[in-house]
Amino acid sequence: MVLGNVGTAAHAQSSVTLYGIVDSAILYTSKTLDLANGQNAGHQFSLITGGQAPSLFGLKGEEDLGGGMKAIFELESGIDLSTGGLTDSNGNFFGRQAWVGLTGSFGTAKAGVQYSPFVLSLIATDPRSVSYFGSGVPLYISNVFVTGIFNSNAISYTSPTIAGLQGSAMLALGGTAGDFQAGRQYSASLNYTLGQFKISAAMYSGNSGGTAATTPVPSTVAFSGRTVGASYRFGDLTMKALFVNFKTAGSFDNRIYGGGLNYRVTPAVDIDAGVWYTSDGNDTSNHSIMAATGLTYSLSKATAIYGQLGYVYNHGLMNTGLSTNGALFGVAGSTVGVAAGIRHSF
Repeated sequence: MVLGNVGTAAHAQSSVTLYGIVDSAILYTSKTLDLANGQNAGHQFSLITGGQAPSLFGLKGEEDLGGGMKAIFELESGIDLSTGGLTDSNGNFFGRQAWVGLTGSFGTAKAGVQYSPFVLSLIATDPRSVSYFGSGVPLYISNVFVTGIFNSNAISYTSPTIAGLQGSAMLALGGTAGDFQAGRQYSASLNYTLGQFKISAAMYSGNSGGTAATTPVPSTVAFSGRTVGASYRFGDLTMKALFVNFKTAGSFDNRIYGGGLNYRVTPAVDIDAGVWYTSDGNDTSNHSIMAATGLTYSLSKATAIYGQLGYVYNHGLMNTGLSTNGALFGVAGSTVGVAAGIRHSF
């Protein structure tokens, strides 16, 4: 939806677009973690927001500055459809994205709350297209919450694509006077595309503290991350595989291996499947395996219904959950989950 289009000079045209996603689902899990004692609280039926995609709304815009250069901005907020509150963000109103920048033949530079190159690499190579159920999303958030996803005080640069190569770098300043290291975060990625083949490698390093430590959802967990992933599209079939390492200071060293595929059966029907194996590098007796599959049926270009089935097995101290919303952490042994919902985009 374009809210406005104003031309004040030959090269000064601007536009602002309102966009969003509303997604809600019924979630069932055969086991549920009791956060009070860490034990199994039994099966659950619940209404959740963001069963497949986060519910959100945002504003984005651009102004033509001439010479191929544009000023750009984006403001984005997460919405909890079950309560009307904020969720799937750092807990602030525009806690998903809030940045302004410039883009042109030189590349793109942005300043403000934004995704890190590390997270963008994971999004590009996730076997189930970062569904909020049974994908790399609950694995990521259960490891480091939203650190690296919604980066406050961040400055980034993404190069133009040259001979298939594109690089990106980000530095998030901690904001604490006299202590440059508190809350400091940095990330970089390198992507290569050749026809239908893509490969992406990225890193992340962050410290705790800083002004962003006051966000309602933890966004400055001290950790280092590494990932490499690839995808290949052959007609209506897309295959993806990746490796991710989350190493948290003084705690776990989780190594995740994932793979899966997506197949467009018809223009309206899409199916996918993926599997992830997680092992704690500090103690390999702590490990889990998660597998999930889903079917999406598009009722129109904007509206779709979907069903997802997932399974997770946790061994040792591993607590992998099936759903970002409603079942982020799991219990020992086997758990089966189902999510069925509707998604509308505008």
